Amino acid sequence: MSRPSKPSGPKPGRAPTADAQLLSLPPIEERRGFTSTDPWRVLRILGEFVEGFEGLSDVHSAVTIFGSARLPETDPWYQAARETARLLGREGFAIITGGGPGIMEAANRGACDAEALSIGLNIELPHEQHANPYIDRGIDFRYFFVRKTMFVKYSSAFIVFPGGFGTLDELFEALTLMQTRKIEDFEVILMSRAYWQPLLDWLRSRVAAEGKIAAADIDLMHVTDDPREAVRLVVESEIRAGRRTAVPPR
Repeated sequence: MSRPSKPSGPKPGRAPTADAQLLSLPPIEERRGFTSTDPWRVLRILGEFVEGFEGLSDVHSAVTIFGSARLPETDPWYQAARETARLLGREGFAIITGGGPGIMEAANRGACDAEALSIGLNIELPHEQHANPYIDRGIDFRYFFVRKTMFVKYSSAFIVFPGGFGTLDELFEALTLMQTRKIEDFEVILMSRAYWQPLLDWLRSRVAAEGKIAAADIDLMHVTDDPREAVRLVVESEIRAGRRTAVPPR
């Protein structure tokens, strides 16, 4: 005589418990559909934040270097980025980049020259961006806004070399955060007077002149051609912020 089968679901008239809902297995179509919904994307975004925070939690003194991914090794600004990163590494800074080629590769390479921590925060793009070979610690991101949070959170300064839309996006995000007082004591240095001065002139003559920004907002940026001056500005900013002790002159 066979035993009656045990009911697999909740009793009639009784709502399933949270555990029962969690442990039940929906049809395969529903499972596949969920992975393309916004709630699932929220979980993926949360996972990227967790991975970024965990991977960078021990980074206390770092500078992010931005610039074009399209500059070849023969370009003078590639060499300047490498030298800037090398000098920063000698001062004890880790170097953070977007992890790709061009200026990013040059900066990670300069960090390796100084035996400093070289970090690359890569991004998934339609044409996949491969990480450069000079990275000690790499983290991959799907979402730009998560990646940009890591740049700002773990950097003492941004050094911005000539670049395109991505470089401009990262530059103006930092400026907006400073202008709105969301972050403090953050140095932004533009490398190449010839490249950036027309932008600064336009900001003064048009944007500030029409009252769209304050004239003082332009002073949030420094512009130079000299890697040593860029490093000096970063170190002095760290001293003012109390994160580094001034070294008396010899």
